[in-house]
Amino acid sequence: MSRQPVVPLAPNVWRIPLIRDFVNGFMFRDDDGQVTLVDMGVKKSGPKVIAALETIGAAPSDVTRLLLTHAHPDHAGGAAHVARVTGRDFGLHEDDAGYAAAGQGPPRDHSLRLGRLMERLSPSKFEAVAVGETFTDGQVVPVAGGLQVVHTPGHTPGHAAYLHLPTGVLITGDSIFNVRQLRWPVKAFCTDFRLNEQTAQRLVELDYTTAAFTHGTELRVNPREHIRRFLTRQGVI
Repeated sequence: MSRQPVVPLAPNVWRIPLIRDFVNGFMFRDDDGQVTLVDMGVKKSGPKVIAALETIGAAPSDVTRLLLTHAHPDHAGGAAHVARVTGRDFGLHEDDAGYAAAGQGPPRDHSLRLGRLMERLSPSKFEAVAVGETFTDGQVVPVAGGLQVVHTPGHTPGHAAYLHLPTGVLITGDSIFNVRQLRWPVKAFCTDFRLNEQTAQRLVELDYTTAAFTHGTELRVNPREHIRRFLTRQGVI
């Protein structure tokens, strides 16, 4: 379990352990020093995201982009704090943009009794953030040589993975967790768990060298094969 403030994944790419290894954010740095932050953790994690900048010799003024994989409070909870400190708006897939701007997570899976119960008893809320740009599937965002948006809906309507083209680091988002072992996210927290199962297959169609999970530690050796085997065991492929 990492206690480092940042974990190097590739040259100029880092994971930020926000709640140990269980909840992660990420940093990318361009050759000219510009920094992009991806996912800000829960509400109390905002200052930890900012503190991570110092560990790589950067400052809030170096941050030029803020991104989210999706609009859930364990990823967007610290977003408003980071936005205030850096003076930047957020970018995310267009299907989750309205939720981030409203500070309201997408609906839970109504096909599940627990999903309906969780939505009524534990609404998914966080401090709203300004959305400055929205993305579509396949779009390449000009981040450190190119960050490809991979739309994988189901966990939320606009859930997206991000593939860093120069290094082959794939930020998977919440389609699959790697907490002790590969596993699904909590079904009741998804908008459509069956769709999540289907779109997770995209993670074996991509070419990458490291699978970096928003929940859990990264896979550095044959990550695509590990994910393929997991999906096979689950009867998805």
